[in-house]
Amino acid sequence: MAAKNKIVHHWQLEVFKLARDGAQGFFSLSKRFPKEETYSLTDQGRRASRAVGAMIAEGWRRRKYEAAFVNKLNEAEGEAAETQVWIVHAVDCEYLTKAEGRDLHRLYDRILGKLANMGNRPEPWLLRKTAE
Repeated sequence: MAAKNKIVHHWQLEVFKLARDGAQGFFSLSKRFPKEETYSLTDQGRRASRAVGAMIAEGWRRRKYEAAFVNKLNEAEGEAAETQVWIVHAVDCEYLTKAEGRDLHRLYDRILGKLANMGNRPEPWLLRKTAE
């Protein structure tokens, strides 16, 4: 990777950008959910979807230690999978159309794939110790 394209910040990662898109997508669509879902499906889905990006950011700052980095990526995977569950429930309850649910679910599939790839091969992302 050329020096000018080097990823320095978590917000430059494609997976982080996708996680932001997913969280914003869930948030926007969930504005239509009924009032009685405010403290259940709406809140839980919003929290899980937002946690994906937060876990990626935390992991990025912990990449000096492979185990800590991979653990945070794994936590982000868990939050992404949980978000998919809330999406399915929203479709089942007819708060989202099948097409809306499918599109959002597929976005989280992409996020999960990228997180799994990073976690399974973390070496390119880890910070290297420099000689003193």
